[in-house]
Amino acid sequence: MTDLCFLTARELRAALGAREVSAREVVRAHLDQIERVNPHVNAVVTLAADRALAEAAAADERAARGAELPPLHGIPVAHKDTHETAGIRTTFGSPLFADHVPDHDELVVERMRAAGVISLGKTNVPEFAAGSHTFNPVFGTTRNPYDLARSAGGSSGGAAAALATGMHPLADGSDLGGSLRNPASFCNVVGFRPSIGRVPSWPAPLGWTGLGMPGPMARTVADAALLLSVLAGPDPRSPIALAEPGEVFARPLDRDLRGLRVAWSPDLGGAVPVEPEVAAVVEESAKVFEGLGCVVERACPDFTGADEAFRILRAWQFAVKFGPLLADSRDRLKDSIVWNTEEGLRLSAVDVGRAEVLRTELFHRFREFFTRHDLLLLPVSQVPPFDAGLEYPARVAGTAMATYLDWMRSAYFVTVSGSPALSVPAGFTPAGLPVGLQIVGPHRADFAVLQAGHVFEQATGVARQRPEVAR
Repeated sequence: MTDLCFLTARELRAALGAREVSAREVVRAHLDQIERVNPHVNAVVTLAADRALAEAAAADERAARGAELPPLHGIPVAHKDTHETAGIRTTFGSPLFADHVPDHDELVVERMRAAGVISLGKTNVPEFAAGSHTFNPVFGTTRNPYDLARSAGGSSGGAAAALATGMHPLADGSDLGGSLRNPASFCNVVGFRPSIGRVPSWPAPLGWTGLGMPGPMARTVADAALLLSVLAGPDPRSPIALAEPGEVFARPLDRDLRGLRVAWSPDLGGAVPVEPEVAAVVEESAKVFEGLGCVVERACPDFTGADEAFRILRAWQFAVKFGPLLADSRDRLKDSIVWNTEEGLRLSAVDVGRAEVLRTELFHRFREFFTRHDLLLLPVSQVPPFDAGLEYPARVAGTAMATYLDWMRSAYFVTVSGSPALSVPAGFTPAGLPVGLQIVGPHRADFAVLQAGHVFEQATGVARQRPEVAR
């Protein structure tokens, strides 16, 4: 049954639609894989096995009746533990919510379940999704499948590790400072941060910001696009939702890239320190695009103001979200959340206004950059997977990291631009650790970014390498 666990979601859906395999068989195979592998990596933290098998039986009955089947019929998924799931515990990785069972699905889960997804349970996150390393006092640390002593990234680290090891073929995640892209890079899977408004959020108390957003993860770009076809599209509960229907992302991604104008930079134009083995993978990736017939040039937008804008807007959001918790339960929050929330509480209206001006200026520099280039290739993370016993790496390429945010700049600088950004498997370090490539495109050019990632993925074959623990 392990073979079922490494079929793509598209292959599984085709087999389920043709009734070559039942939803019960698919779910049972993934539950067995979780039982075998999860003790090693700690990716799935709440399991709803009985409910999943009951949902699979209902899905098989629908198929037997000849009813029209939804696009993700019978596909098992464990949802990110910051996404609320009706009837399934959602802890946010916090002891304050260790026994919290929501009475509703949030929008991304609602859409997935309406599309036929079967909910297996929840995947691990950092406490309140703060930071790109997945550990918390409720469930402990998620381990990297390629080296169990290393970080799986975060905040969608449990989702990424579960994908890499065959525990589910698709995953929902979210991304503020790189939380879809960073764990995808660390675990040799795919994570896509869409354009602002592409995947609407609800409930969302800061519904106009668009800084953090949900998005898809998978083992292939085509599967990530398939999930995006379900997650994307307008919703009246989101004031920034784009009107384009999600179905457009279910189209084939094949494309001739000859003549495409591709820029690349190993260090965001010198804006961030990057470990040499990561920079080397970006350089080799640029050569792949050159081999595909693209016009490749070393170039990068000016990221001036991106750091200040992100840190102010993130801290402001922390103050809104966690200010009340800080007042009531300070001693039960991790130090990084306390620090980031206090940073937000010290902000003035002038500070937030300046951040929005800087953010807008960066958007326009990106807009102008993409009149001369079609794509931008960057590192996803500035480091390969690091020691899982650390909260964050103390140094990157010899430069000290003062806070838990500093080493994530290669991802969160792109966040501020509003551009769609894809993390796709690109190579391995000499020590055998995965490194992803970040493919960035113009605002709302999500489909073009996915096409480029798909062609790159097919050309390299890196994504087909599986971790030993999964076997």
